Order: sequence, then C-alpha cells, then structure tokens
Amino acid sequence: MCGIVGAVASRNIVPILVEGLKRLEYRGYDSCGIAVFDNGELRRVRSTERVSELAEHVERDHVQGFTGIAHTRWATHGAPNTSNAHPHFSGHGRDVPSIALVHNGIIENHEELRAELQAAGYVFESQTDTEVIAHLVHHQYHGDLLEALQQTVKRLHGAYAIAVFCRDEPHRIVAARQGSPLVIGRGKNENFLASDALALAGTTDQITYLEDGDVADVQMGNVWIMDKTGKAVERAVNTVHVHTGAAELGPYRHYMQKEIFEQPRAVGDTLKDVETITPEIFGDAAYKIFKQIDRVLILACGTSYYAGLTAKYWIESIAKIPVAVEIASEYRYRDSVPHPDTLVVTISQSGETADTLAALKHARSLGMEQTLTICNVSTSAMVRECKLSFITRAGVEIGVASTKAFTTQLTALFMLTLALAQVHGQMTDAQEAEHVKALRHLPAGISAVLALEPQIMAWSDRFAAKENALFLGRGMHYPIALEGALKLKEVSYIHAEAYPAGELKHGPLALVTEQMPVVTIAPNDALLEKLKSNMQEVRARGGELYVFADAGTKIVSSEGVHVIRMPENYGALSPILHTIPLQLLAYHTACSRGTDVDKPRNLAKSVTVE
Repeated sequence: MCGIVGAVASRNIVPILVEGLKRLEYRGYDSCGIAVFDNGELRRVRSTERVSELAEHVERDHVQGFTGIAHTRWATHGAPNTSNAHPHFSGHGRDVPSIALVHNGIIENHEELRAELQAAGYVFESQTDTEVIAHLVHHQYHGDLLEALQQTVKRLHGAYAIAVFCRDEPHRIVAARQGSPLVIGRGKNENFLASDALALAGTTDQITYLEDGDVADVQMGNVWIMDKTGKAVERAVNTVHVHTGAAELGPYRHYMQKEIFEQPRAVGDTLKDVETITPEIFGDAAYKIFKQIDRVLILACGTSYYAGLTAKYWIESIAKIPVAVEIASEYRYRDSVPHPDTLVVTISQSGETADTLAALKHARSLGMEQTLTICNVSTSAMVRECKLSFITRAGVEIGVASTKAFTTQLTALFMLTLALAQVHGQMTDAQEAEHVKALRHLPAGISAVLALEPQIMAWSDRFAAKENALFLGRGMHYPIALEGALKLKEVSYIHAEAYPAGELKHGPLALVTEQMPVVTIAPNDALLEKLKSNMQEVRARGGELYVFADAGTKIVSSEGVHVIRMPENYGALSPILHTIPLQLLAYHTACSRGTDVDKPRNLAKSVTVE
C-alpha cells in the first residue's frame, strides 16, 4: 500500500526519493508526492499520475534539496486527488508552511483531533487523517521537532508510520512507527528512512528496523532512536541485500505473466536448501515445539488464507493433527477458545500484513505462545514476532495479484505437514521418501503445466465477454477454486465465486445459464465420480463447463464441455499444479479485456492498514 522514502544528506536527495518511490510502485497507489527543503523554504510536488510523471514535474520545476520526504498513497480517507496526496503541510498560513509530513496507516481518532484543531484555528485542505497529524505536530512545535512528534504520537490512536521535517530545522527528519513498518538506512554523512528496505536498494544496504513505539531522530551525521517510554535505545544495524534485478520486466508483457512463469524457479529455490524434511528447517526449537503441540491455528488474509485452507487438508490427512483456519481480520474481533498447546501459524507474502500481525499478537495475548510464520521476507515484523519461521524464496513479487508467493507458500506448508507428521509418528520412511520425491518434481511439473498457455489463451477470449463466472472444486481443490475465482475478479473485474461442487444444488445452481462459464478442477482422485455428477447438473441447466482435467479422468470435450488436459496426476501436491492454469486464465482474460493487470483498480500489494 502506501510507501514512504526520506533522506537527509549534503547532496541533492531528490533522485534518491524518486527512485525509492519507483521501487515501491509494486505496492499499489493512486497518488504520489515529494517535499524538500530548498533555498530556505519547503517545496512540494504532488500528482495523481504515476511516479514517472511526478519525476518529470520535479525535473521541469528544478526541485532539489538536501532534506526531503516522498510518498505513494493508497486512498483510505478522502478521494484519490491532489489535495489528499501526501506530503501534507502545516504552518501559520498556506504560503509559508513550516511542517511537511507523510504517513502510512490509519488514525482512528482523527475526527476528534480535527475538531480540536479547527477550534484552534487550523484550516484543513484535505479529507485525510494525515493532515490532522501535520497540524498537531505544528501545534506541539516549540523549537524541537523530536519533542513535538513525541507529544503528537501520545494523542494518536491507530496505526502509523510517520516522517516529518521542519523548515526551522532543515537538517533533520523525525519519524515514528506503531503498527506500520518503517526502516532507517545508514550512510556516510547521510541517512535515510523508508517503509520498505527495497526503496533504499542501491543507496544503502545498512538497515535498522524500528520497533512499535519507536521514535527516530534522523540527521546527516547520526540517528538516535527512542522507545515508547522515551528512553534512548540501540537497534541493530542489518546488512540487507535487496536484489533489484527481479524488478526488470524482461520479455514479458506484464509482471503478473513474468511471475507466473517464474514459479518453477521460485518453488525450486524454496526447496533448494532443504536436503531432507526435518523440523529444524523451521527453526532450532521446532522439534520441541512440534512435539508439544496437539493442534494448529492458521491465521492469514486473502490468497494466503486460501493457502491455509489447503494446508488444513494436508495436515489433518497426513499428520493427523486438527487444524483451524481463521481470516486474520475477523479472528481478533470474536470470542474464541484458546489452547496453550496450539501451534499458531501465520502466512503472509510481505510479513507485514497488518491484520495478520494483529491477529498473531491477539493469539499470543490469549496464551498461545508457540508461533511460526511462513513469509517471503526474512527481515519482516512477522519473522521477528514468531519463535519459528520458514522463508520462501519467491523473490520480489511486483504484480498485485499474488502468484509465485502463493505456490511457494503451499510448498512450505506441505513441508510443514511432513515435519509435523514426522514428529508425531504419522508417516513411515517410505511414505516420507515418496512425498519428498514428489516435492522435488514440482518445478518440472509446473513447467509442464505452463506449456498449456496457448490453449488457455483460447479460452480467455470467451471469458472476456462474460461478467460472471463460477469455479468448482472438491476436497483439497476447493481452496484452489477459491483462489482461481479471486484471481479472475482481481485482474479482469469479472464477478467470480467459488463453491465446493457438492454445494451446487444448495443455491448456486440457480445462477447457472448458458451465459455462466463454470470452471471446474477435475483431479483424478477419490471424489472424481461425485464431481462428474456435479458437472452433469451444470450441463442440464445449459451451463458451459471449462474443465482442467487430470489424465485418466475420462472427461472429454463435447458440446458445452471444454477440456484442457493436465499433463499428469500429482497426488497430494495436485492443488499446487492446478493453481497454475487458473492464474493463466485470469491473466489472459484480463489482457483480453484491457485492464491494468499489474495494478488492478482499488487494490494494493501490501496491505498495511486494517
């Protein structure tokens, strides 16, 4: 979602700010802006276009400076227009601002603070909660920006990452974080800050991660950090190597297409360092923790939630351990029954998903301290919060609609299943060897499915004219149907829903007509004959079936039944392989409809607000 970049240096930092915003574009945004200290005054450029247009505007107006902040905004409070774009100014009058501020997150008590500030004479130019913070900092400012921000954050309820600088202290940026990520980048006689270390790639690899409640004083020669009590603290400086080459589009039309085709490599890399399946691949304490637990609670959102639903089938079937899967944004707002011998598993591409982090903290507050995260970023908040972790090797994922992150999550969750089964004595050596062999085959299996792209492209032209679609799956393929429907609606804007195929007669069948494409996942498993009966229910109502069928299913193309044959049967790992054609179908349908595939409307890559 929103992105922050800031810098204090003895050189012109505008190119650093602009490049940082470009690196954060993958997160999704609808406006962007930059503010600098230039010749004794604050200058600002804001735009509702892309960062490239902002860069042209900055260059045209010769904007430069040695202190500045920049921002990409994903609208929450107020429409995506220029007046609501960050940075926000505050001062004694519109023409002489003294405070410039950017903010990620949501301030829950902004209306109360707005009324208070209006009564004090402040005039608001936007509908954002962020402008409230800018005016509050100005109201609290009495010559020391650090003290002003410390007093301000005491009044704020909600989540925030804040960066602010002042005309009267031009060599200083002060920052604070609570619930939203913020990092400090260290340089030689220059220092930086950002919401993501990726924004500083190529500028510095010396990164400090702020903790919740921290306030940082960033100046050219040094950085000082205070914790939530105001006490000076030392936070570790980490060498973080961010590979920027993954952000190059190469020969592909969109990042989503590139990332779909990167999945053999991503899954292979995720498996590369795993010689054998042992609990220790999840952390040194994993065996002891896995031995202690007798149930699993999975917390996740969106695509990661569907990965969790798939894992429930695997863990209960293979490891014989009961599993609950909760939508993270709902879990902490309901009464639940905690159990201390629960393994709490969080799943997140970024490791910074706000709802999942909050749900994790809620689970821990209930006494469930055995925690594990599966995510794609080793330095993320979720890794720091959990006792155990497994880092997938998907690499940078630019497209908003997750593809390779999902399949690497599933790969990691299958390894977790095997480790749990091993510790709990639910798997023979022969069974383990067979599962590991199947895992090693995954990259080749995915490559074989990717070869189906031309056939799927032919289907996409038919889907492009539709406005609704149904997806059907049974057993462990039902979550994959959910994921397929999500991908189609995300990037093509076609309304799509997924159901367990056996639920057709309990309502969804009423929607089926000749105008309703019904995508069906048909693995050659124990539920195949049941699934064939469900397919006949669709055909009897004139529905058009689009079937991804395993070899040996004896499902053939006929009037109203379109079949693409999967290369082979993949057993327990079938859900991973059946994911691939659904991604391709969504992608090519979106291309046919001419949508913005990599940046779908109203969506953001990293959801860092509740």
